[in-house]
Parts: sequence; C-alpha cells; structure tokens
Amino acid sequence: MMAQMAVAMPLMLAGEQLFHFPSADEVRTQPISRAGNEAGWPFSVDEGTLACVWSGGQRVVMFFEGRPEGLDEDETFQPRQVIVTTDPMQLTLGNMASRDLFRPAASVEERIRLVAPFATLGQKLCDQPAGARVGHGEL
Repeated sequence: MMAQMAVAMPLMLAGEQLFHFPSADEVRTQPISRAGNEAGWPFSVDEGTLACVWSGGQRVVMFFEGRPEGLDEDETFQPRQVIVTTDPMQLTLGNMASRDLFRPAASVEERIRLVAPFATLGQKLCDQPAGARVGHGEL
C-alpha cells in the first residue's frame, strides 16, 4: 500500500504541473545582444531575446532571434528559436529545426559550454516578477 502511494504521489504532482496552462504574465523576456567581440556568444545572430516560457509543465529557457535590419515594419517576421539548456538531448534533438541559430561548434560538449551561462541567465530570468525589466548585467 505504501509503495502504491509513493508511486501515485509523484504522478499526481507531475500531473498537476503538466496541466498548468500559463498566462501571458508568466512569460519573461529579456533582450540580449553580443558585446563587441564576445568570444563566448553561442548564437549565429548578434541579438535576440532570451525568454522563460512554460512547456510540458516546466519552465524552459529559449532564445529568439532578433528582427533583421532592413526588414520593413509591415513585413512579416517569424523568428527562429532554440531551447537554451545544458541537457544534451534537448540541446541537440530539441533544436533540430533551428540548429543553424547556434554558431558552429565542434562537439555537443562545446555547445553545452557555450550555452551554459545563458541557460543560467534564463533560469534567473524565470525567477523575476512579472513585468520586471532587468538591466544590463543584472541577470
């Protein structure tokens, strides 16, 4: 009986999180850009938005590319996005559709090393109150 409760309890708690439907005020975003000749910038574009969003019942850090210069305001723009994580499976398989949004890396380990600081920044962004504007260097 105790074993059944031990198994049922995590499933119930996981089920509660899985069916959480976030509202728009739960999304956190922060514009970021490459600073000068920053060597550790993991993305193939120089600016974009770091975001904390809900997906699959958990907070996920993502990077959305910025609007390209020279694109008219009335032109439709669908930014590419990638999951920013140190989980090798999510980093590789979860980003297959937009992997060119990352700068080339010699290995998965190198890519993890490059994105790790941004994954940490994104998790800190997730902890910010709704509507907060975080200044440069405060994350």
